[in-house]
Amino acid sequence: QDHAYPADELMPLTCRGRVRGQEPSRGDVDDALGKFSLTLIDTLDTLVVLNKTREFEEAVKKVIKDVNLGNDIVVSVFETNIRVLGGLLGGHSVAIMLKEKGEYMQWYNGELLHMAKELGYKLLPAFNTTSGLPYPRVNLKFGVRHPEARTGTETDTCTACAGTLILEFAALSRFTGTSIFEEYARKALDFIWEKRQRSSNLVGVTINIHTGDWVRKDSGVGAGIDSYYEYLLKAYVLLGDDSFLERFNTHYDAIMRYISQPPLLLDVHIHKPMLNARTWMDSLLAFFPGLQVLKGDIRPAIETHEMLYQVIKKHNFLPEAFTTDFRVHWAQHPLRPEFAESTYFLYKATGDPYYLEVGKTLIENLNKYARVPCGFAAMKDVRTGSHEDRMDSFFLAEMFKYLYLLFADKEDMIFDIEDYIFTTEAHLLPLWLSTTNQTISKKNTTTEYTELDDSNFDWTCPNTQILFPNDPMFAQSIREPLKNVVDKSCPRGISRAEESLGSGPKPPLRARDFMASNPEHLEILKKMGVSLIHLKDGRVQLVQHAVQAASSLDAEDGLRFMQEMIELSSQQQKEQQLPPRAVQIVSHPFFGRVVLTAGPAQFGMDLSKHKAGTRGFVATIKPYNGCSEITNPEAVKEKIALMQRGQCMFAEKARNIQKAGAIGGIVIDDNEGSSSDTAPLFQMAGDGKNTDDITIPMLFLFNKEGNIILDAIREYEAVEVLLSDKAKDRATIFKGKTIPNYIIDSNLEMENKDQKISENDSHKQNSEEATSASQDAGAVSEEPEEEEESSDVTDPDSLSPADTDSDSISISNQDSCIPGTDEASAPEPARTQGDSQPQEQQTETESNSKVNWDSKVQPMESILADWNEDIEAFEMMEKDEL
Repeated sequence: QDHAYPADELMPLTCRGRVRGQEPSRGDVDDALGKFSLTLIDTLDTLVVLNKTREFEEAVKKVIKDVNLGNDIVVSVFETNIRVLGGLLGGHSVAIMLKEKGEYMQWYNGELLHMAKELGYKLLPAFNTTSGLPYPRVNLKFGVRHPEARTGTETDTCTACAGTLILEFAALSRFTGTSIFEEYARKALDFIWEKRQRSSNLVGVTINIHTGDWVRKDSGVGAGIDSYYEYLLKAYVLLGDDSFLERFNTHYDAIMRYISQPPLLLDVHIHKPMLNARTWMDSLLAFFPGLQVLKGDIRPAIETHEMLYQVIKKHNFLPEAFTTDFRVHWAQHPLRPEFAESTYFLYKATGDPYYLEVGKTLIENLNKYARVPCGFAAMKDVRTGSHEDRMDSFFLAEMFKYLYLLFADKEDMIFDIEDYIFTTEAHLLPLWLSTTNQTISKKNTTTEYTELDDSNFDWTCPNTQILFPNDPMFAQSIREPLKNVVDKSCPRGISRAEESLGSGPKPPLRARDFMASNPEHLEILKKMGVSLIHLKDGRVQLVQHAVQAASSLDAEDGLRFMQEMIELSSQQQKEQQLPPRAVQIVSHPFFGRVVLTAGPAQFGMDLSKHKAGTRGFVATIKPYNGCSEITNPEAVKEKIALMQRGQCMFAEKARNIQKAGAIGGIVIDDNEGSSSDTAPLFQMAGDGKNTDDITIPMLFLFNKEGNIILDAIREYEAVEVLLSDKAKDRATIFKGKTIPNYIIDSNLEMENKDQKISENDSHKQNSEEATSASQDAGAVSEEPEEEEESSDVTDPDSLSPADTDSDSISISNQDSCIPGTDEASAPEPARTQGDSQPQEQQTETESNSKVNWDSKVQPMESILADWNEDIEAFEMMEKDEL
């Protein structure tokens, strides 16, 4: 309200609203924004859950007065349905509840429902396909096929995008008595069910909306499919139609048969479900334990949830994707709520106070690492603690709601939450809709349904008193074996293919063991359909043709071998690259809350070996490009110098500021608008000469991040920053400095834990440096007239796998654990099909060591002045506490 309204989202680092078209495009992620005050609508029913009824009443009046749902803008059908339509329906549900109670909303006359119906009609043109599956996008003003619509040419959509409509559309039909919405959503669900792979009963990730052919044939419970399964079960709960339960049970049996490898959930191929499709998991699957609770299958829910919690304890947040040996695969974390959702449902089912401790950890991590002066910032990299100027609407709509409900007693609620069902966006729909305006005749459209021998189905929608009669130790007994699964072990069972082959045949050839000079290996390659090509420069190229393999099993081995070889080659190319660094603003009023992603330098102080980092006030140098002798050395001495990129080499800039007495340097990109949000990691290379004479740390900031520091200087003059390998918590930053106790108290308990871990690890850890880099990031040097990106030179004797042909799409490694190996160049897992983020591929750098700052003697007047200044700043911050 203070910084962003009426914009769709808050940008918490720059304290302004995100308006589509006025900020640099983030690709498909922006399809959720429709200039309709997204966050306000998405948060309406959260206000009532938090007992903020007066604020809710004012928010509803704002929505009615200000929101326009007919803008000429292309939006995601999926996101608009779950966030905006769901938000309006959830707001209407609690509004009529409050009106019936007689104290609030007495003036309300269904205005939110009228807006929901208007939006429903604006989404209907997307369903104008022969299959009934909706187009992924629609223009709110012109629909789909209008000449000015700028959409309607897409051919594919994700399964979740088409299969996550029934709750909102059916609720809209039941509320209004207009059946068309429920009919369209049912038709889409019926089509997906009919197109499932009949032998495995699994569905793929993306489907052609015209032909019904599967475009991506991998299947899991994470991004692209997740909420399709959720809505099948919840549609049965809300609408009472048995066919939805039968479909869900059929899919669930397939999931537990093929995808579930406790505690892991790994994607498989729908036509060959014994073959894993990838060796990593995305964070969206964290919702699945909560769905398993609703289904009544508690044991695997506890197992998967505990595995995810161990990953969170290792990285503070759940990375967007992580490998089977729990290494970071995609490092972002946009403050997703799915794990908090599952935590809430597990606590409701078990009554185990352990899950309250889990919730407490989530809240502490949010306040410690994500809280910034204007809100909560998404994590750009969980390894460094750097932030992204992003706070999605689902953070307030879901995360706040689930965490509050986790700790709330029944008397804290002004209504009975058990009378409602949660949508995938945590909006509240009343269960009495199941008996209202049943315009759709109930008929079982589930064909070829087979009774499944699974007594666990008896527990669907379980009574927790029957399942767990005052015995929270049940959950503890399941969790205990998984306590050390992340830190001390690498789960690696027998692969599906090896299990099916038994102990007879030899295990398949692995890429790490392959030798081009071994005749036996060459024969195995030929059997797998892999041919060897010797290039003129001495390199060897591999090409795989599945049709030339001796058998289907050999073809599968060939696909896996090629994927391993690609991963191995990628890993070798990354070995000489460095991980990102962090620039943390530690002065008033930031106090370490703002962390900027910085590119490293291949010269100067190695911050990974100096855990304390370099801390100092910043100063702008003259000349600003730093390419000649510094003319204001008195302003730069004992400070961190700011300079602009360009006109000379980075190493020359570093030598000039070091000579002037600077203790560190930050180079700011001269390319207007550049940002770490949209560009790959940038590394500063040397000048081709010996750079051992450069001893100060040098970091690179893109233009957007650099302007944050420059703006801070203009507003506060004295700006102090910390250059380090990863962000530090506030207790560490201010250790040894006289400041109010409550600045440190909030983090003291977690700091003590970290110190104990550090002390234990110091006896058994060698100094290890894990390197990382973005897939496209090269070591970059600057020259007076042009800039070039230096690239690694391939050894002529090295093996270089070629791009595989169309037969080798979706190749994967069959191992459940490959230590040290990450897949490269993959898009961000998204809530909708096609969402993507800047591609980064980095190996984690871990350190539990703490920083010890030397106490400095200060005059009493200075100490008191700092103390009073800090009190004033933090009193303002306390008003916005979670």
